[in-house]
Amino acid sequence: MAFHWKVLIWMAAGVLVGLGLQATFDAPAHGGITLEQVSSAPGGQGATITSLSGPALKSRLEVGDTVLSASLGAYRGEGDDEISARISGQADLDTFLQQAEIGAVLWLELTEGRQMVTLVAHPDSPRLKALAPFNFVADIFMALLKMLIVPLVVSSIVTGVAGVGNFGDLRRLGLKTFGYYIATSLLAILVGQALVSIVRPGDGAHLGLAGLERETTAPDASFIEVLQRMVPENIFSAMTSNGAMLQVIFFALLFGVFITRVPSPHGKRVGGMFESFFQVMLKMAEGILALLPYGVFALLVRVVGLTGFGIFTPLLKYMAVVVVALLFHAGVTLPLIVRFVGRMSPLKWFRAMSPALMTAFSTSSSSMTLPVTLKTVEERGKVSNRVTSFTLPLGATINMDGTALYECIGVIFLSQYYAATGDFELTISAQCLVVLMALLASIGAAGIPSAGLVMMLTILAALGLPLEGAALLLAVDRPLDMLRTVVNVWSDSCGAAVIARTEGETGPLEAGG
Repeated sequence: MAFHWKVLIWMAAGVLVGLGLQATFDAPAHGGITLEQVSSAPGGQGATITSLSGPALKSRLEVGDTVLSASLGAYRGEGDDEISARISGQADLDTFLQQAEIGAVLWLELTEGRQMVTLVAHPDSPRLKALAPFNFVADIFMALLKMLIVPLVVSSIVTGVAGVGNFGDLRRLGLKTFGYYIATSLLAILVGQALVSIVRPGDGAHLGLAGLERETTAPDASFIEVLQRMVPENIFSAMTSNGAMLQVIFFALLFGVFITRVPSPHGKRVGGMFESFFQVMLKMAEGILALLPYGVFALLVRVVGLTGFGIFTPLLKYMAVVVVALLFHAGVTLPLIVRFVGRMSPLKWFRAMSPALMTAFSTSSSSMTLPVTLKTVEERGKVSNRVTSFTLPLGATINMDGTALYECIGVIFLSQYYAATGDFELTISAQCLVVLMALLASIGAAGIPSAGLVMMLTILAALGLPLEGAALLLAVDRPLDMLRTVVNVWSDSCGAAVIARTEGETGPLEAGG
């Protein structure tokens, strides 16, 4: 628990320092637009855009566009504006922006329609200069996380799938185990997708994130076309871009399967090499994530220093959606499987698993909890070593129900934000891609604290969304990480019980009694 308290203390410190910088230094809202008055606009007045910079470069504005009026709002809809004014020159725009907050959405009424710009702090403001050191630390921390994506995903998936494929005499048990893990992960993702789509916490949220690049468009291909693009023409080229993660994951899955088809000693040698590489990447990830308190501190100083404490209102709504979805999956979906497939009492099984669940909550790591989970399921759950020795280590590698659910909600939350304030459209095809990527990324998620956040970056990259959105979610990730690890371990233990019962074991019926 010491690390958790350290993270929470640095989070609080980041909020306080950010509020202090906001109160001390001025930072007027800035849209990066330069205007000059014209008289050819409808109604006799308007302003022509003469130059664009900063946030305006990420909009669909063009030099020469005629601006008629400006308004502040969060949505695309005409009726959602908060403040509006006619614009006939630069002075009008500057006066209007004095009423705006950083992170707000500026809508400009043009002769051809409406365009939006996400407001940021003026580049010459004292507050930005004061935040420069914290921006430097936050950017370095995010770069370290991005650096982990490809090697960690490849080594984890290849190692996990190679282990699953090597059934030998346990082929029937292995198929049951793999089927259970895929099914429960998919159910968890669908629970998360349904809840976040109903509540829609990202709609109208003021997150202070920069707008999308001009060339960024929502995935408009059909789901079949997305599947077709999974196959890489050049895997080495795909590995050089975080945006091609679906191709990288597909190759890793295929590579892991065919390792098991190669005769000895070659298959074992290659599998052993990837296992060793995976262990090295785990150590590297643990080392980088040990910097989490300081990364969170810098990120919170940057966010709160620019946008204020109000940024946490939509984040609290997002957190509530994640918590409710986790509770539903852990308290309804999995117990129903235990009751009707395992034909045993979910409440008794929960009591028996309490030591492992408390360890998962305190460590935020499925891998670190594994020894306790093995002991608890065997001694208190009365499941045979034959079942536990196969299902639980495999589950700690590829079964991440809580992580998959969290990734789905986080990505759709950010997609809703960009859909409401930018040019991104969250299509059915895009949502199907999120479900598929969340399922595949959960297989590749390492069982270490905050590893799910690294996997979320892969899904954002596949959708073409800025990875900086995940940095914002990192500010409130720690308590969610603790809860989703409990769900991961709870699902592993339920899987061991259900598979033991399908194998004819009666010991789990006595658990918790």
